[in-house]
Amino acid sequence: MNHYLSRRSFLSKTAMAGGAMLLSNSVLGKVNLASANERVNLACIGIGNRGGEIIKDLYKTGLCNVVALCDVDMGAKQTEEIIKMFPNAPRYQDFRKMFEEMGNKFDAVSIGTPDFAHFAITMQAIDQGKHVYVEKPMARTFWEVELMMQKAKKFPKVVTQMGNQGHSEANYFQFKAWKDAGIIKDVTRIDAHMNMPRRWHSWDPNIKSFPKGEPIPTSLDWDLWQMQTIGHDYNKDFVNGQWRCWFDFGMGALGDWGAHILDTAHEFLDLGLPTSVEVARLDGHNSFFFPMSSTLKFHFAKRKGMPALDINWYDGLDNLPPIPDGYGVSGLDPNIPPPSTGKIEPVKLNPGKIIYSKDLTFKGGSHASTLQIIPEEKAKDLQSKLPQVQQTPSNHFANFLKACKGQEKTRSPFHVAGPLSQVFCLGVIAQRLGGKIEFDPQQKTITNDPFAQALLVGPPPEKGWEQYYKV
Repeated sequence: MNHYLSRRSFLSKTAMAGGAMLLSNSVLGKVNLASANERVNLACIGIGNRGGEIIKDLYKTGLCNVVALCDVDMGAKQTEEIIKMFPNAPRYQDFRKMFEEMGNKFDAVSIGTPDFAHFAITMQAIDQGKHVYVEKPMARTFWEVELMMQKAKKFPKVVTQMGNQGHSEANYFQFKAWKDAGIIKDVTRIDAHMNMPRRWHSWDPNIKSFPKGEPIPTSLDWDLWQMQTIGHDYNKDFVNGQWRCWFDFGMGALGDWGAHILDTAHEFLDLGLPTSVEVARLDGHNSFFFPMSSTLKFHFAKRKGMPALDINWYDGLDNLPPIPDGYGVSGLDPNIPPPSTGKIEPVKLNPGKIIYSKDLTFKGGSHASTLQIIPEEKAKDLQSKLPQVQQTPSNHFANFLKACKGQEKTRSPFHVAGPLSQVFCLGVIAQRLGGKIEFDPQQKTITNDPFAQALLVGPPPEKGWEQYYKV
């Protein structure tokens, strides 16, 4: 039976779950810091597809030992490469069993599972004093991200890092230097765009139900794959990256790419949380998977001498922002990892942003891409005034592992990455419901729509997963 809750049932159960989530957790973990000369012992959860790429990047630094592997489908084709790379690492299908049996043999975890599966693993890891590298976005619901931030704050010696890898590259250091030097100031508008084909673009948006159940692969633990969302029938269009298409499992183009496009602006312009999110365009909308295209307007209030700011988010094949005069060519960052479906396809406008301030306009890409002042004539006039930009001392993966050894601080810890992820959670609620969300950033509540407010928390977790919702 498909997991479906009526509006009334959804609201009442969510209210009950919200009250239960404020309980404290007495399980305290001892935090281990590897010494400067030691490698970090790493347990890897989610070892196929993007999870496997994360593991290879962490191992490539020479700063870690891979001591355990965990995946809900150890017999799948996508897990073969990592298993062959680390044939002596014990293998687990259930992360809980791995923590129970090997908890005293590793210092940190990498989490490369689907968005909805980040939460429980992260909460258990921090409870047991394990440092956490978790792929972006941090979690699927606003409240899960909130609890992850609270948990990390409770265990300040635990190192956390969200996997928006460009946040340790030139993009990060240039934006910081230009902001500190007053080159980037008085920003009032950012147009962020992601117009590459998405997996669901070939699907029929007039869908009336979830896809029919199919035989479950014998090597896959389907109930464990679903974790706290138990209730869906297995279908190939839920797994291996397809989960990103569905409101119940993923975060769409916004959650996938927003952390690579808006990360530096969000941090260095102190954006925090918006006061409203408004849908300006929604094509091919349905109740099950993400729209064919959407335009969202996030409004952020004045902050510390900075003016109010609007972020306009554009996704969809032909949904482009206005292009200012002198924009030039849209470049593509060579560091963007190709999707599991193959090579990145060319599009009219590559993923990135256009930043409008009182006096200057900037264009930028995603991931590690740096900003350019446009038009070119204006850039030449300012060339002598641009500050020197620091070279990155470590990439995102080395930064995490060095932080585990006490040598650096992570650049995308939960207190930085959490509010950014919550911005995307609010955007996804707007995409799901349409209309406009009025949001109180201090109280962290949606004030104009009780059903949207319920979606901040999401459906209550299925039996057996409640304990992870305790800080």
